[in-house]
Amino acid sequence: MKTILKITKNELSTLFYSPIAWLILIIFTFQSGMAYANAWDGILRSVALGFNPSSLTGRLLLGWPGAISSMQEHLFLYIPLLTMGLMSQEYNRGSIKLLYSSPVTNRQIIFGKYLSMIIYAAILVGILFIYYIFTAFTIKSVGTPFALTALLGVFLMICAYAAIGLFMSSLTAYQVVAAVGTLAVLAVLNYIGNVGQEIPFVRDITYWLSISGRADTFFKGLICSEDFLYFILVITLFVTLSILRLQAERTKRSTSQNLFRYGGIIVVTLLIGYISARPALRCYYDATEMKENTLTQNSLDIMKKLDGPLTITTYVNMFDENYFRALPRYYNEDLNRFEKYIRFKPEIKMKYVYYYDKTNNPTLEQRYPGLTDEQRLKKICDALDWDVKRVLTPEQIRAKEDLSGEYNKYVRIIERGNGQKSYLRLYDDNYRHPTETEISAALKRMIVKPPLVAFLSGHGERSINGVGDRDYYAFSQYKEFRSSLVNQGFESVSLSLDSVDCIPDNIDILVISDLRTALSPKEQKIIEDYIADGRNLLIAGEPRRQENMNPLLKSLGLSFMPGILVQESKDFSADLILATPTTTSLNIAKRFQQIAAWESKVTMPSAVGIMQTEDKGFNVIPMLTTDSTGSWNELETTNFIEDTAQINPSIGEIEKANTTMMYLNRQVNNKEQRIIVLGDADCIANGELTRQRNGISSSNFSVITESFYLLSFGEFPVDTSRKGSSDNRVYINENWGIWINIFFMSILPGFLILLYLALWWKRRKK
Repeated sequence: MKTILKITKNELSTLFYSPIAWLILIIFTFQSGMAYANAWDGILRSVALGFNPSSLTGRLLLGWPGAISSMQEHLFLYIPLLTMGLMSQEYNRGSIKLLYSSPVTNRQIIFGKYLSMIIYAAILVGILFIYYIFTAFTIKSVGTPFALTALLGVFLMICAYAAIGLFMSSLTAYQVVAAVGTLAVLAVLNYIGNVGQEIPFVRDITYWLSISGRADTFFKGLICSEDFLYFILVITLFVTLSILRLQAERTKRSTSQNLFRYGGIIVVTLLIGYISARPALRCYYDATEMKENTLTQNSLDIMKKLDGPLTITTYVNMFDENYFRALPRYYNEDLNRFEKYIRFKPEIKMKYVYYYDKTNNPTLEQRYPGLTDEQRLKKICDALDWDVKRVLTPEQIRAKEDLSGEYNKYVRIIERGNGQKSYLRLYDDNYRHPTETEISAALKRMIVKPPLVAFLSGHGERSINGVGDRDYYAFSQYKEFRSSLVNQGFESVSLSLDSVDCIPDNIDILVISDLRTALSPKEQKIIEDYIADGRNLLIAGEPRRQENMNPLLKSLGLSFMPGILVQESKDFSADLILATPTTTSLNIAKRFQQIAAWESKVTMPSAVGIMQTEDKGFNVIPMLTTDSTGSWNELETTNFIEDTAQINPSIGEIEKANTTMMYLNRQVNNKEQRIIVLGDADCIANGELTRQRNGISSSNFSVITESFYLLSFGEFPVDTSRKGSSDNRVYINENWGIWINIFFMSILPGFLILLYLALWWKRRKK
């Protein structure tokens, strides 16, 4: 051990007498300091503008501009320059012969030199640790485990790079060649994850070999045994190869013997890495405060109940525009999307089935005009270098799985061992793939009964099959809309009361919207019995429909007010209501808290007010109201394009806040009944959900999400939200910005420059 420490001391002396080590240290300090100062500038500026900061630990240290995470791209260049002379200079100076003739073993030489690199790595990490210390004193509740995990990732990355550089330095007497060789190996390790992705076993090996993104998990606050062992194995491999290289120099062996030894250590390393990457053998530690790298508690509860085998089969239509997302080269990336679930259920199996069949893809005809489906498939397979036989024909896929209900689009089918199935789809938004909310909803459908939502029809109500502006197709069953009920765990059907005597027992929620004609006495009785039975209901009204709908509200002790609500506006029609959540609603609906925090509105074109007329035993809670000023219930004006609404107190028009959404609940038949009443049926219709108005931030879908969350007793949508982090307060003001820049970009690097000059002057005097 003393010999190793002596070699380490000599190596550090040589290292810090050279300008390269100091130059790297100074540049590293300046660049990280610049990133840290810039991160502070952004935060202090946003605080000065009145914004509330959040997740400050991540933003200052670990985010895209953070001081720690931003340095990983520079280490790729720094370390080869640092390690290029570790052994090369020994060969170049001829001092390697002295080492060979001295009583120093090959292991001691390599360990001593590598230990010097570990110490240098610790110095670089120590500089980054200074930013953590400053952060801890200037923000509230700094995420210490989060930051230390990221520092560990940087340290392991530097050590891995140094081990590679040490080995390359042991191969040549030319330092530049060693540096370029190290860069080449690092480039290969970054690229190799894309090699052989069509071959299953090779895909697993090359993907594991890839160093690209290995430290990212640490920067996210997650320590995964696979990534930790990867760095340890890379370090061990290249340090061992360096020792074998010296042994080959000192002990004459045949080329085949040397190749066997090198190959043996490489194969053993790959085998250990392959085994450690198996899902069942991985271990995790989530260092984030809110456990952001782990499933939320609701999702964990679902996973605990999913006993038995589970298979996720991705059905890929080669004629679908999204077919490329499931090509073999993306298998591992696809697997990562479900890693949080596989962590708690390692036996999950991922399968892929490729087929071709008719689907809605206009670009297909443009790309291959005049060709048959078989000819088009041949063209696609030739481009992918695939055998056409691996793609199922329309007849074969229909015999295996009927995907007509999914329009032959890209879809995943989750199947339990007992035969239960659930669907996961791609969505027509920027992210495309399902998030934890959609995945957990699909899984939960297999352990609890999906709530069945029935939409009343037969009286001109909004249709769940219509795609017009007034209809409800988007939020009810549009399969490419992420937030639609069908993707959030619900099932929806249309229900006519013509041929039934009562609402079927399997219906959990009844929706009645915008009755254009009155209900018959029989239908009225059926719905009154439904309400009396304590079952859940959503009613959405409209102006000029009060006469048809108020008989329904009578049994609730409510009434739609006559007239139409108006709100003074210079830019929009007076009948456009910008409703806001009440204070009471914030304690009931989580997403209403976001509406209030973001100062968003619920846009309601042509709404009616809701008032309580008598006590029917319900707990009545207003959820949305109009403004208390500039808004009233208009009883005269009906044309808001040509006429101007003016308040007329003489006929009962009063400027005040009127309720546009009401929530009722009570105990009936030993169960809780929940009912929601909306004063506007348009606010959740296709047109309003997709409409944007300049200067208005609308959040209408929160009304749908929270309404059905309440009506399903919190079963769906699955709540995967997390509490905000506690590092949300800054103890300094904007005036500190200039001093942060001066200290971290000038004083700290300047101190290192002075330290180097002092050492250089001392050496020169000697």
